[in-house]
Amino acid sequence: MRCPKCQSESSRVVDSRQADNMIRRRRECESCGNRFTTFERIEEMPLLVIKRDDTREVFNRDKIITGVVRSARKRPVSSEAIEKLVDRVEQRVRQLEKNEVRTEVIGEFVMEELMNLDDITYVRFASVYRSFKDVSE
Repeated sequence: MRCPKCQSESSRVVDSRQADNMIRRRRECESCGNRFTTFERIEEMPLLVIKRDDTREVFNRDKIITGVVRSARKRPVSSEAIEKLVDRVEQRVRQLEKNEVRTEVIGEFVMEELMNLDDITYVRFASVYRSFKDVSE
């Protein structure tokens, strides 16, 4: 593992722990002594998302994070809470055991999770996702 400080490829694992569905490792660079953390996850089968225009692209959790972060702007929602929300959404999508999932399904999962997290963030996300024209919708 390459050290983020000195770019040396010589490091040793100081501590290793299970964290959710991944392994967290504390490493120490043998060249400069810098300590850093790495995470290992199981490599999942590629999941394709069917967009509204029927094009397909590889599932990208960062897109969900970006949308939720925008909706949660100036709200008391931590980045950790957003990460956990996206973890739950991704887990639900993978539990469908399909290679392809429509964006509408993913969007519904995100909104269900946001309902339990923060009402304002939920309304903001839903208004963009469902393209609300006015308050009555």
